[in-house]
Amino acid sequence: NIRLLIRQEKKMTEEKMAAAVQPERKEIVTEVFVRGAKKGWGIAIGSMLPNVVMAFVIIKALNITGILTLVGDTCGPVMEIFGLPGEAIVVLLGAWLSAGGGVGTAIALHSSGALNGTDLAILTPAIFLMGSQVQYLGRVLGVIGVSGRMVPIIMAVPVIVAILSLWVMRLIVLAS
Repeated sequence: NIRLLIRQEKKMTEEKMAAAVQPERKEIVTEVFVRGAKKGWGIAIGSMLPNVVMAFVIIKALNITGILTLVGDTCGPVMEIFGLPGEAIVVLLGAWLSAGGGVGTAIALHSSGALNGTDLAILTPAIFLMGSQVQYLGRVLGVIGVSGRMVPIIMAVPVIVAILSLWVMRLIVLAS
């Protein structure tokens, strides 16, 4: 085992020295683009697409069961403050769980006719301002060791900013 480790270390050292001796080749713009496109494709297929598809499925299920109508009627008065139909609350809840889910929910509601282009314009900044908070709670805050009493504040700030963005976007849409 020790001999194998020494051989591997020696081989890695030789490879580093060989790489240092070779002149550094400047990458062509197209190579950088292609490499970035491959990474982006991987992210889109492996991360975004499942969230968007799941959002379509959930919206369809909520529509068939009548729950979407119930949520829309219940939340309509609150969402009307921002010039949105009540169903728009589902987009915000989806975004809170996952930004991709929020986008997928918005697209599904738009394709079903529950949201229009103006509604999407108002919602889009909020989706990304508070997007994926539940994921970040476990992935980031738990790992870096944030004090437990700070977590509610950290979680509340993006939601408050997102709500403010709904109001600001409503004013922008009214002005245009």
